[in-house]
Amino acid sequence: MKIGDLSKLTQTQVETIRYYEREGLLPEPSRTEGNYRIYREAHAERLAFIRHCRSLDMTLDEIRQLLRFKDDPASDCGDVNALLDAHIGHVADRIRELRALERQLKSLRKRCREAQPAANCGILGELSRPTSDTDTKVFPHSHVHKSHVYVARKL
Repeated sequence: MKIGDLSKLTQTQVETIRYYEREGLLPEPSRTEGNYRIYREAHAERLAFIRHCRSLDMTLDEIRQLLRFKDDPASDCGDVNALLDAHIGHVADRIRELRALERQLKSLRKRCREAQPAANCGILGELSRPTSDTDTKVFPHSHVHKSHVYVARKL
């Protein structure tokens, strides 16, 4: 199948498929004489695996490691368990950070209870205040997803 067919089959944008190829997550497909990529069912299955991992918020490095285990079915899955345990820990950390962010946003929202001139807005006034060390200790990371590192014991 061509890349457009794979895209439709897996509901993955063409550019994402190319990106996964560049990142080494998807093996390079064979090409026709006209230089079109030709994908096989194995590509669709691997892409489904990658997309499932991404839906679980796994990083490309984590997925890369899982694919190594998947490609070596005789390997011990203890490291797979460790990788998932580490990922669960990262998710728990993010949940704590998001709850703290929610509390901060609710506190900020309380600074302006009704519509008024922007010059008197408590939210804008608070946001204009320089951040303190306390702010960065409470929220060491942005709320934007940040990749995390997992180091496998065996590769």
